[in-house]
Amino acid sequence: MIDGNGTPLLVFTLSANQTEVNALENLVDIRVTKKKPKRILYGKAADADWVRERLDARGIELICPHRRGRKKPPTQDGRPLRRYRRRYKIERTISWLFNLRQLVVRYEYLFQGFVQLGCLFTILKGF
Repeated sequence: MIDGNGTPLLVFTLSANQTEVNALENLVDIRVTKKKPKRILYGKAADADWVRERLDARGIELICPHRRGRKKPPTQDGRPLRRYRRRYKIERTISWLFNLRQLVVRYEYLFQGFVQLGCLFTILKGF
């Protein structure tokens, strides 16, 4: 989870055989900030009606583009997707994390610890 300025707030790793959309609610539950987010920017992988409904029940707006082959009618118009243009901040932070070689290739057994250490380096880079 990354805030609007590109600062990492929370790290949550999964095994490779699990989908990350299923863990989206867990990410919101274990956040480190007191306030829950108003909006979540996510990729096309989260374009599922059940994800949108669950987050709407919590008062969180999911902003993600619809998949190309979507069979159901669109649930949002283009206005919220204007915020999606700021997704470069998220991608930039992920690329900063991938500058650490242990995170790209997963050399180490303690991968979660290196992800947290990489986030710490990313935060300290701003100072």
